[in-house]
This record gives sequence, C-alpha cells and structure tokens, in this order.
Amino acid sequence: MKKQLRGSLLLISLFLCSSLLHALGAEVSVGGHQIYPWGDISYKGTTLDMRNDLNFGKINTFVGRVRIDSPLVLPNVYLIAHPMSFEGTSARTIAFTYGDQTFSAVVPFNSMLKLDTYDLTLFYGIPFLKTATNGILRIDLGLNVRYLNFKAEIAQPSIGISESKALAIPVPMGFFALQVAPIKQIAFEGELKAIAYGNNRYYDLTGRVKFKPIPLVFLAGGYNFQNIKIDQNDVRTDLHFGGPTLELGLEF
Repeated sequence: MKKQLRGSLLLISLFLCSSLLHALGAEVSVGGHQIYPWGDISYKGTTLDMRNDLNFGKINTFVGRVRIDSPLVLPNVYLIAHPMSFEGTSARTIAFTYGDQTFSAVVPFNSMLKLDTYDLTLFYGIPFLKTATNGILRIDLGLNVRYLNFKAEIAQPSIGISESKALAIPVPMGFFALQVAPIKQIAFEGELKAIAYGNNRYYDLTGRVKFKPIPLVFLAGGYNFQNIKIDQNDVRTDLHFGGPTLELGLEF
C-alpha cells in the first residue's frame, strides 16, 4: 500500500512539474561537448603553453541546460552547468617556476587544470518581435553571472614537489541570444556571453542547429568557443577552448 502511495505521489509530482513547465515555457537538455584546448597559463613565474608544455589534449565532457520563460514582467531564467578538467604529463628541457616552486629540467611532471563553470542568466526577449515575425525570429538580451571554479596544479612526484592555485571567480557578463526558426521542426540559434575589463577578458560563443523530430523532443548539434583571459591574484591566463556539441532535450 505504501509503495503504491509513493508511486502515485511521484506520478502526481511529475505531472504537476510537467504542467508547470509547459505553462511557463521551458527547455531542458543534456549533452556532450568535445573540447580542444590551446593557450597559455602562468602563476608567479614561467608562462606555460597548454599543448606544448603541459601536454593537454582534447577531452569529452557534458553540458546541462535549463531555460524557463517567466510570465508577465518577470525576467526569463537560463541555467547552465559546464565542467572542464584537463590532465597531462610532460617534461621540459629547461627548469621552470610555478608559484613558489622551481621545477627541475628533464624530470617528468604532472599537470591538472580544472575550469568548472555555472551560469545564471536573467534576460528578456525583445517585445513583440517573435509575434510580429510569426515565431520565426527571437532576440534575447540580458545579464549573465558566471561562477568560475578554477584550479591549476603542477607536481613532480619523483622529487616530491608540487604547487597549486585555486580561484573562485564570479564573472558578470552581457548576454545576447538569437533564434531563427524558418519552420517548426528546425531552428538556428546563437548565444554570446562576454565581458572585458582591464587585462581580463571572457567570451563564450555558442551556435547550434536544433531539430524537432516529434513534439516536445529535440536534438541539437553545434559548436562552442571560449576565450578566458585572467590577470589577478598572480594568475595570468590566455586560454582558448573550442569544440562540437551534441544535445538531447525537451521543449515545453
């Protein structure tokens, strides 16, 4: 009896959540992202190239997105979680410094770079544009706050030295999104988040094609590019990440 009651409550909860999302208008998706890194990083010392010095290669990670269209004058809400983590083993012909440590030449060293990002975007669509174009064109403008969880570590286990640096950085960014849907089954989308101040710069650009084979369900493929230039707390980076994306989602 208790199992049946719990099952009934679960079904009712799922129905209510689905009904609420449908009433508001929402999009939920989970996908994969193949990322190719390039650029350089330093911490109190030698500038190290991600490919040639740290031997970072491509990775596969996931992206989760939730977008909710709010009623009346409330801003729409867009949430994204996007983890990135790179590891490599290499050796340099000359010694180098990272943080307060000097790493010996020729001796192999391990490197790790973590860049997990979490986005909260509040935005509005340009009024009446979607209605005036019969649902073909939509333009959104807003403010994004990105929480950047950064950690970079280098270690030479054979001689027992290591150094790491972690930063938790909230990054406010402008947000622009464009959707063109010539027919109901296909939509072309572009999203830009960007900010530049002082010696810091952050760009995140995504383009995707969305295909809707059946009601509610969509498949999307595209490309994401990011440029992260940081100059703070003795950390200097000019990092680039780019690669294809593939998503499966629900659109209410």
